[in-house]
Amino acid sequence: MSTELQSIIASMTLEEKAALCTGASAWTTTPVERLGVPEMTVADGPHGVRRVPDVQSMSHQALPATCFPTASCSASTWDVELMGELGVALAEEAIALNVDVLLGPSVNMKRSPLGGRNFEYFSEDPYLAGELAVHFVKGVQSKGVGTSLKHYAANNQEFQRFSISAEVDERTLREIYLPAFEKAVKEAQPWTVMCSYNKVNGVFASEHHTLLTEILKEEWGFEGLVVSDWGAVRDRVTALRAGLDWEMPGPQDRHVKAVVEAVRSGGLAEASLDESVRRMLQIVFKAHETRKGGTFDADAHHSLARRIAAEGMVLLKNEPLPPQEPLAQEKPLPREGRLLPLKGHQRIAVIGRSAQVAYFQGGGSSHINPTRVDVPFQELQSRADGAELIYAEGYPADDSFRQDLIDQATGLAQLTDVALLFIALPVFKESEGYDRRDLDLTAQQVALVQAPD
Repeated sequence: MSTELQSIIASMTLEEKAALCTGASAWTTTPVERLGVPEMTVADGPHGVRRVPDVQSMSHQALPATCFPTASCSASTWDVELMGELGVALAEEAIALNVDVLLGPSVNMKRSPLGGRNFEYFSEDPYLAGELAVHFVKGVQSKGVGTSLKHYAANNQEFQRFSISAEVDERTLREIYLPAFEKAVKEAQPWTVMCSYNKVNGVFASEHHTLLTEILKEEWGFEGLVVSDWGAVRDRVTALRAGLDWEMPGPQDRHVKAVVEAVRSGGLAEASLDESVRRMLQIVFKAHETRKGGTFDADAHHSLARRIAAEGMVLLKNEPLPPQEPLAQEKPLPREGRLLPLKGHQRIAVIGRSAQVAYFQGGGSSHINPTRVDVPFQELQSRADGAELIYAEGYPADDSFRQDLIDQATGLAQLTDVALLFIALPVFKESEGYDRRDLDLTAQQVALVQAPD
């Protein structure tokens, strides 16, 4: 510990120490002005900087930022260098928006296709998730902005996420759920690690001494601070004792008083509190070294987002399937038999509401207020020289069933040379906070796809 930090800790009152380890607002740490300790500001990620202008608000619309592709798309690039570029761009936007720490990346494993937050996680493969996280973290932190590796650990479903207990044996924990965290910690040293809401083998992650102290800090050598997911702390004193350095969001006057009383009564060693204070001060001062403000190159970052999206796209098949032949006997068609790219079609039906109202991100804490959005139908119009594009909505914004929209779309398709369907899951089917009930599209979208020509 530096002499400066030792001096500050020695000069702090017990109340100031307890307050520092608890947020001052929804997005900031508690400053200690008389000792020159500044506040630190964090913002949601990891697909963009969700900087809320009112630090007391959890729901206020965020300031405009680049909406980068979701982690599920980014991981499909298999390009670690591209993740580094993404990290650098995110850091530049964080600096411009006065953000010290970006809450991401998310490296939980995708263990069920129904997981409501799968879009925010890289992969079902621990190795791939770890490699991508390392380069993401290094990219962000290379510009003097911190990251928060989350959600530690075994947080793989949204159903009852505040109370569910993930029952995991040691081998499974080590081989599946922890490797991505371990790799990112050991190779990139994120400034913070965020604990999850759930229990692990009956113990809340925020109070899990084995996970937070024995494995993360002692075994892996994590040097930063452990922050709670927002509202994940049940017992502040037990959490501190376990290694949870910083509780969010704040203010939490009752929890601050509980820590003070625990130290005075001997229920919590002041040395344990001092260790969390040291970790807090270390990161707060490190964040303060990076000068904030200015602007970012929105056009360049938008181009990067498009490049990541293009690299992450997966074309399942580029050949028409002859209806008279079984799939197993199908033979590759010559190049001229492929469907894409479209050339020479004079009339193109563009069907699907998401062609006009682009759906490109999941709901919840990673939802970004984008600086720009490329509307698919407009992009097609700008590129389809000599072709006539005709649009049909196909399905409504809600979950209602509209046969008239299907009839309109199929009628249009019959009058054109080719039909392009834009299908996308609406937010009510997939979001943070709940798991999906099924893998289906909406009933309207299924009927639209299956409608006869």
